[in-house]
Amino acid sequence: MKRLFSLCIICLSLFLTDCKRQVTRVSSDEQIDVSGRWNDTDSRLVAEEMVSDCLNRPWRTNFETKNDKKPIIIVGIIQNKSHEHISAETFIKDIERGLLNSGTVRIVENAEFREKLREEKADQAQYASPETQKQFGKELGADYMMFGTINSIVDQYKKEQVVYYQVDLELADLTTNEKVWIGNKKIKKFVKR
Repeated sequence: MKRLFSLCIICLSLFLTDCKRQVTRVSSDEQIDVSGRWNDTDSRLVAEEMVSDCLNRPWRTNFETKNDKKPIIIVGIIQNKSHEHISAETFIKDIERGLLNSGTVRIVENAEFREKLREEKADQAQYASPETQKQFGKELGADYMMFGTINSIVDQYKKEQVVYYQVDLELADLTTNEKVWIGNKKIKKFVKR
């Protein structure tokens, strides 16, 4: 009986502690930095700056002049080499969105999603009417591939901490393997506990 009473007290105290939590909806554009770690604002701001820098460099106009078309880009792997968990996928989507919405380049799917699209085409070849089937061999080949890393350095003493992030992105010509653009963005955060 004592054990049951103790368990009830623990459950009640956990319930009452959790009841004090307050959640407020805010705009997704609002900058809120609670922990000092990489967050959605960092991802968005870095992506915006990197996309702008990338698209305003000579490689793009050189390509358009030579080929009379928009360049096609695939955003490849952006590795998280930082000290914390960072969802590279949300950062990649911020990059892809910025590139695509610029209207100056075309974007193709990465390897993982190309496989899904090919599976769908195979299903259509078997189950869809001939008039609506999408044909194999009509994919766009990318002209350039973007890839990069997210790194961090932490300097901490007692209750003060400086977190430094460095994002490096590169764009390479898929025909020649030539690097045509290298972008770099740094963020430094001071956190006092």
